[in-house]
Amino acid sequence: MKIDEELIGDSGTVTVLAFDTSTAVFSAALVRDGARIDSVVSFAERNHSVRILSEIKELLERNGMTGEQVDAIVVGQGPGSYTGVRIAVTAAKTLAWAWNKPLIGVSTLEALALGAWRKLREENEDLAADLDIWIVPILDARRGQVYTSRYATDHSGGWRTVDADAIRLIADWAAQIEDEGTEDSEVAAIWFVGDVATHRSAIEEAEQSGTWLRMLAWDMDATALGMLGELRFRLGERRDVHSFVPNYTQLAEAEAKLLAASRGE
Repeated sequence: MKIDEELIGDSGTVTVLAFDTSTAVFSAALVRDGARIDSVVSFAERNHSVRILSEIKELLERNGMTGEQVDAIVVGQGPGSYTGVRIAVTAAKTLAWAWNKPLIGVSTLEALALGAWRKLREENEDLAADLDIWIVPILDARRGQVYTSRYATDHSGGWRTVDADAIRLIADWAAQIEDEGTEDSEVAAIWFVGDVATHRSAIEEAEQSGTWLRMLAWDMDATALGMLGELRFRLGERRDVHSFVPNYTQLAEAEAKLLAASRGE
């Protein structure tokens, strides 16, 4: 699919409220017709439950809006912090029900990847326009693991999923990306984005040519989340408020230990 202003804004005005608490960053944005109206970013050390509703209220009021004036609620549904993902999804379901608005769920990793790609495209005019660029978002999952996926994109606005959200060992994953990128003549560059500082050494060890794998430290950008959610809204996607659940990707550590204990492991 294509994610650009021409496609997103060609069928009437749509305004969405988008927010995510899957990481240490709380990010919210108002997006209309593929463009940011306003946004807020808070580094609240995962204390999102205290501030999320007041931050959203302030964002709306600052722009002279109420919840009834948005067309849809867009939420990052994970993966990421177990508690963080749950906070955002619970808030989104509550607001969607209270305001009687459609609910749209978007992968946190896809939003992370798209936000980083938009930044890279702004700052690197020499990026190859006729070849794919792989964007590989990563969020730390501890013990050498990351929440990750892979997307292919280019300057024409194309955007497609290559690998779905999963938890993977970063050393093996980076080596796989390196091997597959080397074999694919249609790939011009590979960017690991997100929590790259934590896993820089593993990514660098996978590098064979010395210039192939690139890294960009990047935090969640709710504008990208809103763009993805708006596109899904325009394509007719809706999520049932009552049955909608986060994408945890893996059990929380406490749950995993409890399950192992119940099995006598």
